[in-house]
Amino acid sequence: MDLVKLALEKGAHKATCIATSQLRFCESFVEACEQNYCGRYGKSYTCPPHVGEIADLIAKVKRRQTAIIWQTVHELEDSFDYKSMQRGQALHNNITFEIAQLAKTWRSDILALNAGGCFLCKTCAVNCAEPCRFPALAISSLEAHGIDVASVQDCTDMRYVNGLNTVTFFSGLFY
Repeated sequence: MDLVKLALEKGAHKATCIATSQLRFCESFVEACEQNYCGRYGKSYTCPPHVGEIADLIAKVKRRQTAIIWQTVHELEDSFDYKSMQRGQALHNNITFEIAQLAKTWRSDILALNAGGCFLCKTCAVNCAEPCRFPALAISSLEAHGIDVASVQDCTDMRYVNGLNTVTFFSGLFY
């Protein structure tokens, strides 16, 4: 299965295949999560602290040799256009979900990681002290696994910042 082609067909702006060893990892990302700027810390099974120990998550990614990374780029009216950012993230999430589900029919051991984590449930079951409703479908974030997304531009032709009044999201498959 040509996963780069699939990502582009599904709507990615750019996609590429790289060795997982080319990615930069940072254990201190969990500290950023603990600051809870996104509001998801402790409120999602796919985010810290519920997703697991950062060292274990980094090791989980590094056990896979190949990474397919893609990005979507979305226009904003201005840098405070939060509604367009949310629409862009929702579109990106849908693309990621479709790619991940198709890729898992090819290889069941694929690890799919998204921009910002899982989005399947409006309220994660962790908030109701219940088990995850969709454990086989839930997707965690690149950053929760210690991946320095900004460094992707060092080993690909993808840019983390794609111009004034844009927002860029990254996802990836690892196998």
